[in-house]
Amino acid sequence: MSTHIADKNERPAPDKELVTLADYAVSNLKASDLAMTTARHCLMDALGCAMLALQYPACTKLLGPIMPGTIVPNGARVPGTSYVLDPILAAFNIGTLVRWLDFNDTWLAAEWGHPSDNLGAILAVADYVSRKNAQAGKKAYTVKDVFHAMIKTHEIQGVLALENGFNRLGFDHVLLVKIASTAVATQMLGGTREQIIDALSQAWLDGAALRTYRHAPNTGSRKSWAAGDATSRAVRLAWMTLQGEMGYPSTLTAKKWGFYDTIMHGKPLQINRPLGDYVMENVLFKISFPAEFHAQTAVECAIKLHPQIKDKLDQIEKIELHTQESAVRIISKSGPLHNPADRDHCLQYMVAIGLIFGNLKADHYENSVAADQRIDKLREKMHVYEDPQYTKDYLDPDKRSIANSIQIFFKDGTSTDKVVVEYPIGHRRRREEGIPHLYKKFEENMGLQYSADTVRELMALFDNQAALEKMPVHELMDRLAVESAKAVRA
Repeated sequence: MSTHIADKNERPAPDKELVTLADYAVSNLKASDLAMTTARHCLMDALGCAMLALQYPACTKLLGPIMPGTIVPNGARVPGTSYVLDPILAAFNIGTLVRWLDFNDTWLAAEWGHPSDNLGAILAVADYVSRKNAQAGKKAYTVKDVFHAMIKTHEIQGVLALENGFNRLGFDHVLLVKIASTAVATQMLGGTREQIIDALSQAWLDGAALRTYRHAPNTGSRKSWAAGDATSRAVRLAWMTLQGEMGYPSTLTAKKWGFYDTIMHGKPLQINRPLGDYVMENVLFKISFPAEFHAQTAVECAIKLHPQIKDKLDQIEKIELHTQESAVRIISKSGPLHNPADRDHCLQYMVAIGLIFGNLKADHYENSVAADQRIDKLREKMHVYEDPQYTKDYLDPDKRSIANSIQIFFKDGTSTDKVVVEYPIGHRRRREEGIPHLYKKFEENMGLQYSADTVRELMALFDNQAALEKMPVHELMDRLAVESAKAVRA
């Protein structure tokens, strides 16, 4: 007969990691001028990405109220549309729009991700609370409060990503979007430090989504709405906690049943730098191409080569691509590509587009372009190699490069020079060069959904840090509303 030792049923103190994140969420943030300016640029860019996403029916079919025509009094607006929704559903709508085309800001480390994905939760909650407060004669949230919330979600997601590679375990980075959004949404809804700890425990209890939908042979459109789903879940968990729903203090460390034992093979989270504004200061912008970030410099190389080879495509013998280990592991693929989501996560496809057309836009992922037989012919000639130095520099905290190189060899024995780009135009090392292009991207994207006069007003507003920071959030969201029935394309 075996002897069973019963589990000790004593409620522990909250896990220290939950406390660390909650303490930061309620802290009085002293952000640098660079972080605040970058937050303004991130918000501007994310809104532009949302307007571009509204041009794609595959995205817009997922938006709006569950019951058509429903409008929530004092609810949250969805930019570029006439929708007024509860903040949980609004978070899904906004987060999905920002993320749909893989064109918003990026963070690359042991884990990858897109910190402005959290705007789904931030804007939905800020708009809802602002309207409610304004109606009650209380102080509304301002855009400065949104910037502070953005800096905090960027920091939580980004610092957790520095040394915790969930992708190597098969799990998706939207886990960190949910964690960051839960902490900050709970705080914005009026939650206490203890309630933020409880809400965070709920978020970790959800576990982690599989990365299956990002990789061959299953790459699909879920990767475009997964972040919106994560922000929506975060707002729901925050709301439930504020209704009195209990927390689970050892959700990370509980033996056998906790997150560490079930998900991380017993390894704890690494949080090895203080939480401040580091991530916002160093975030990467996708300025030139709506492409998975590990391929940004590869596409830039391809576009540089386009003038030399555009009339010699049939003379190409082989194409050598040297890249970082992360790109080899997640976006190098051969064989058929089945949908736009499959194509924008294929290094070879993106490079082929750059070589053939001298550009890469969202429309290049659509079936009409993918039918061009030249694309697959070029893909078949590509050889992808990891360059150990590129991998080393990618992981170096003082460099964080995302290098790629391309060299093309012709059937007659000649070749192009090897073209190397270490840092994409949205990198902090090329920030000064990139910001004018970021404004141009914003202007073009906003022009898809608003009149020329409105675009000029928004451009002027987003160029004025002080005025924008003072604006109540609900007034900004009202400016971004589009009442026309044609606002969302069916």
